[in-house]
Amino acid sequence: MIIFRALGALLSYPSDDLRRALPEITEIIGRSTLVGAPHREELLALVDDLASGELLDKEENYVELFDCGRSTSLNLFEHLHGESRERGAAMVELKRLYEGAGLELGGGELPDYLPVVLEYLSCRELSEARELLADCAHIIEAIAKALLARGSAYAAVMQALLIVAGKKPIAAASAVASRERVDDPDEDWPEPPAFENVPMAP
Repeated sequence: MIIFRALGALLSYPSDDLRRALPEITEIIGRSTLVGAPHREELLALVDDLASGELLDKEENYVELFDCGRSTSLNLFEHLHGESRERGAAMVELKRLYEGAGLELGGGELPDYLPVVLEYLSCRELSEARELLADCAHIIEAIAKALLARGSAYAAVMQALLIVAGKKPIAAASAVASRERVDDPDEDWPEPPAFENVPMAP
């Protein structure tokens, strides 16, 4: 399902290549029947946001949002295991899942990086994608709440994934009400991975 590749692209680091792909991503979102019209509009609002303004500003916002606080990290296993050895073992299992589907990780991100997971799901049947997303829905919900509490347009991607997983999207009001504090970048800054030679993803 190409929609998963499009959603993964929206969560990737802003770049000129991403901006050039935004018209195609817009078409994919517009054709998708996996989410209703209101949530498609939220995704398209994110596309418009990424397309406008200075690219440097988008890059800085991305780093501040996803790389400086654990609550919005796009590395899924970090939410479960932090930087413990359990996370390393879980990533090895995820790598084996990719290999079992005939996909080999290249240089880039770790296997649990959400855009990488979505790229994998774009090559699988919808039923399998829904099952995997349902398994990690509690993590996606937590990220969605954190993004909504910050008023980030990126929350639209998490909301869409929850809908595909058969879950209810997060109400913005409840996300703001449940937020206890703003992340302290120094407290939540990710530590080095437990394993030095874990294969990276494209």
